[in-house]
Formats: sequence, structure tokens, C-alpha cells
Amino acid sequence: MPMSGPEDHVIKSEITRSGPEFGLVKLNPTITNILAEYGPGALAASFPDNRVPPKIKFGIGDVIAVTIFEAAAGGLFIPAEAGVRPGNFVALPNQNVDTDGKITVPYAGAIQAAGRTPAEVQQEIVKAIGNRAIEPQVVVSLATQNTSLITVLGEVNTPTRLQALSAGEHVLDSITRAGGPKGQGYETWVTLERGGKRATVPFGALVYQPANNVWVHPGDTIYVYREPQVFLAFGASGQQGQFTFDMWKITMAQAMAKAGGLLDSQAEPSGVYVYRREPRELAERLGVDCSKFVGPTVPVIYNADFRDPAGYFLANQFQMRDKDVLFAANAATVDSAKFMQYVRVIIATANDTTVAANNVQILRINSRIAN
Repeated sequence: MPMSGPEDHVIKSEITRSGPEFGLVKLNPTITNILAEYGPGALAASFPDNRVPPKIKFGIGDVIAVTIFEAAAGGLFIPAEAGVRPGNFVALPNQNVDTDGKITVPYAGAIQAAGRTPAEVQQEIVKAIGNRAIEPQVVVSLATQNTSLITVLGEVNTPTRLQALSAGEHVLDSITRAGGPKGQGYETWVTLERGGKRATVPFGALVYQPANNVWVHPGDTIYVYREPQVFLAFGASGQQGQFTFDMWKITMAQAMAKAGGLLDSQAEPSGVYVYRREPRELAERLGVDCSKFVGPTVPVIYNADFRDPAGYFLANQFQMRDKDVLFAANAATVDSAKFMQYVRVIIATANDTTVAANNVQILRINSRIAN
């Protein structure tokens, strides 16, 4: 008989005609607790190092300022006849770190700067001129920062490359310095890329789950984009089609309500399902036999039983993900009703034919009598 999707008993038997195979997981408190630990590509899981970013180091192209102090006049940089000099120091002209990663300091020669902190460069210069200058002290500072930058682009008000702050900052701080997101937070996504590794989360995950608001490191790229989160509803629900979250996260119960709930005359309350691909590690924790699957993700179908009063509590704890498929199966009696209706149509058609033939016969008889 015609139907809008697989039968409830077929899904529960985990039988597939055309593949791929899937794992069936029935919702219970243990399952919802495990799922609560896994966010959609959480930044905290992808970048678990929660320490303050390392100190900023010089890079090729940075402009460095060097100031050298001596304890008294008559030394290497402060002549004896200094007269009315304002202080016992000399400021060298600013210079770029060259392609070899070095700067040049008089009487010290080429000093390695790239990959070093200001304190390390200071110590190197003091060591080089220590036996020629009078108790030298050196201050090295970053005049113009051309490396150690953070790139923020996409749907922000001011896409730009930001200079990394010595005190460090988090993802939200960088987005704020770039003018903040253009669109609504619930339809905004944030991607963080670092060292070839990438993770994406909804913007709301940064605001409401502080663990995802990780430290930003020099060289990071933050990409902000807008893509409304959606789920697809099929089967014996009040409405079928694609629905937007209209918030940064919703539960299965909310999704079912947005789709018009279950049809009282058609739906099987124990046969409500959510289709999704899960990481292999999570699927194994959920009790799915992953030996028959290849690849990093596993097709999983979650089953909620709304015949059980507690099923609504579980559905209200189960978080929907972007592009999940919500399917409500038909009750077993629906096929019987469809078959009976089909038989009724056949009988009615046959009756209509018989009645039409009888009417023709009566007309013929009446015509003969009249003649």
C-alpha cells in the first residue's frame, strides 16, 4: 500500500533494502546523558588546550625598536662629553626583521629576532655588548606588528586582521574587535582554524557554553557565516517539509511541535525517529555495533516512544542537530484501513458498472414497450 516512509516494524528490525546499514538507539536517560556530552563540533573538544596563549614572538617583517642604556657617560654609546643629553640612553632607528629573521645592532652585529620574545632578544644584545659598554641595559619592543596576527572574516561588520594581544583573548573577544556578527546569533556559525585543524560551532555555543569560547592563538583564522539551522519532518506529522530552528538549539519535542505534532488518526506514537550520522566514538558509547561500518561516522536512528509518558521528558532532553530528519511512522492499522478503502473503491466501481448495465437494460425494455 502507498505510504510516506518505512514501516515502524521495518525500522525496529534494522533491515535495509538498499543501504547504508544503520544502528538503532532507543532513547533512555543514559542515552540522553551521553549525548549531552557531545556538542556539534564543540571547540572545547577540538582545541582542548585551555592555557593562555604563548608569549608573542617576533616574526619576519615585524618592525622592532631597540633602546640601549648605559650606567654612565664615556661608554660605548654615551660619550664623556655628552653635555646636556636628556638621558643615558640611545634609541636606534626602527628596523624590520629581515628574511633571515635577524636585526642589526651596532657593535653587536646580527641578532636573531624571529622566533624569540623581546626578553630573549634583549638578553642576546646585552651579552654581545656587555664587555664593551658600561653596565648596558636594553629595551626591545614591537613597533609595528606584521606577524602574530588573527584573521577574522565573513559575516562580521569589520572583517580584518587583528594584532594579537599580549594578554591574550578569546574567540568572542576577537569577533567583538571585528565589529561583531552581522546577523542574528541563532543563525550564525563560527569556524576556528588553527594549524590545519578546524572546528565549527553555532554562535550560541560560544555565548551559552563558555568552555567553547577558547583562547585565540596568533595565526588563527576565525570565519563567521550565516546558515539557518534546519530539520526535515516526514511521515505522520501534522506538517511535512523543512523547518528552521529559529533559535540556536531546539529539542526533539520542540521540533515535533513545530511540525504540527503527531496525527491522531495515523501516527504510531512509539515510532518517532531521528536520523543522523554520529562520530564512531559516540556510536560505540551508545551501544551500536560499529564493526559493520566503514569511515569516521556511523548512521544512527534514534527512537522515542511517545506511548510512554516519560518519552516526552526524554524528547525534551534530546537536542536536534542541523539537518536532522524527523520521521513519524504510521500505525499498523493504517495499512488495513488503506486496504479496506481500496477494496471499497473496487466494489463501488464494480457496483457502478452493474448499475449502469442494468439502467441500459431497463431503457431498452422501456423502449420496446413504447414501440
